[in-house]
Amino acid sequence: MQNLPKKVRSKKLNSRVDLTSMVSVSFLLISFFMAVSELSKLPKKNLYLPEKYACIENIGCVKVGQLFTILLDKNGKMITYSGLLEFPMEKPKEFKFQKNEIRQEVFRKKKEVRDYMISEGRPMSGVVVIIKPSKHSNYGSLVNIVDEMKIAKIENYSIVDDFTVEESKLLASN
Repeated sequence: MQNLPKKVRSKKLNSRVDLTSMVSVSFLLISFFMAVSELSKLPKKNLYLPEKYACIENIGCVKVGQLFTILLDKNGKMITYSGLLEFPMEKPKEFKFQKNEIRQEVFRKKKEVRDYMISEGRPMSGVVVIIKPSKHSNYGSLVNIVDEMKIAKIENYSIVDDFTVEESKLLASN
């Protein structure tokens, strides 16, 4: 009998998979996304509440005279009004950004609200600007108007994307 070579058998590897690190990574990812989702929620800020005020979602409650809304439309056109559009404190005005008129209007409104607050003996909370870009406005107009808020040192402004029916009609008519 000849010596036949022995069959070489392969080692059987352990078929168990260690999932400890996978569980750790999953736990960290879940924790991270939960923390980010909580921190990304914008806080609602309630401002001074006098006898005549308006409460607007995501902005809070403000005196109607403090509200100054800027509607952005195509080709750099802007329409502004004070107070609520249903009961405007002054007639809506149309501006073009290139003419630098909007800056003067923002400064005028800021001074008007400051003077009113001083005369009424009320806390100085200042003007609240609501910026509403339409679907037809471009990103550059939005950046420019936010820059104007920084130049005028307007602390309370908000960018809102929902238009009322009256505001849509106002944009369509001009």
